[in-house]
Amino acid sequence: RLWTIDAGTQPLVRLSLVFGAGTRYQPAAFAASTALNLMSEGTARYTAARIAEMFDFYGIYYDTSIDRDYSVVTVSCLSRFLDRTLEILGEILFEPLFPQRELEIYVSKRKQQLTIEREKPSYQARERFSEALFGKDHPYGRVSPAAEYDRLTAAAIRTFYDTYYTGGNLFAVASGQIGPQTADTLAAFLSRFGSETAPADPGIPPVSPTSLVREKRAGALQSSIRIGKVLFPKGHPDFNGMQVAATVLGGYFGSRLVKNLREDKGYTYGIYAAMLNMQHTGYFAVASDVTAAATDDAVAEILQEVERLRTETVPAAELDMVRNIIAGEMMRILDGPFGIADVTIENVQCGMTNEATAAFFDEVRTITPERVRELAARWLDPASFTTVIVGA
Repeated sequence: RLWTIDAGTQPLVRLSLVFGAGTRYQPAAFAASTALNLMSEGTARYTAARIAEMFDFYGIYYDTSIDRDYSVVTVSCLSRFLDRTLEILGEILFEPLFPQRELEIYVSKRKQQLTIEREKPSYQARERFSEALFGKDHPYGRVSPAAEYDRLTAAAIRTFYDTYYTGGNLFAVASGQIGPQTADTLAAFLSRFGSETAPADPGIPPVSPTSLVREKRAGALQSSIRIGKVLFPKGHPDFNGMQVAATVLGGYFGSRLVKNLREDKGYTYGIYAAMLNMQHTGYFAVASDVTAAATDDAVAEILQEVERLRTETVPAAELDMVRNIIAGEMMRILDGPFGIADVTIENVQCGMTNEATAAFFDEVRTITPERVRELAARWLDPASFTTVIVGA
């Protein structure tokens, strides 16, 4: 499945390959991310060092990303180097060796990085929030200790790769100057994956949220706060409207939460609210790092702003400003073929076409203050919230 976006003025091509190979599918902790990252660390023909040299020589941008549902491999190159780029990419995707030595180096680095990251309250709060929202054993909430890296084997990684990096488990989005010849070249490359049936999606179990998690740290100068609840994925009829409600609350620099907690109270440098989308669900979240002494007051002010959104109609002038901010941000994202590709990837992941983007614009333009209040009242009951605090 190949989507092409022929646009742009520069002789560039970007190809993103999206696999249903996120962390919720992994049979062992860290197997999914390790398989993704080790594919470029040695192949049948090239060492990791040689691959890096060729990327530099041809000016190829190579990147990977992974979340709970999907892994993504992206390459960008000058159009005249597309054939060479696909040759190298083919080595990475079809002939990875997962060398034992590279695995050992990777595991050592990642364990150290993860240990350092988990010293940060904000990182801990993010992990605790996932656990509290979904449940510690839920595939969207599971957090593994760093020691689990030591149990990874090259054989387990190979098995994950063989199972999930297949043609039936893949879609691709190409953007840039994609003429007919380039599209044919890309299609021929993708045909090398074959047509295996995608592995069965196990789905997700019911969530088991925890209402409050608080971890105190002696001498903490700040507290990381996360407040929210599991709601629904992007395909839900209320998702777009809830995006508008979240923007009013905390989705831009002059939002209600920013004015209250940053400008009026001086509790924080920044705070935001958003709707987050996943393949099988989605959630609403507020996040901020606040001064330790203001921790409880900050939580109270956040809940007060949520209650105001639920009970008071948003002034027309404020909603007009939010409409303009959302539209402006979407136009910024869509300014160029690579941005359009990113939006296309998200829409395809959600089982939608790019008509969903037009529908989003339409809803933002026509949503009423009463609709925003009604959605907030329906979905943002503070009694149903999960609150996580790490720090004071």
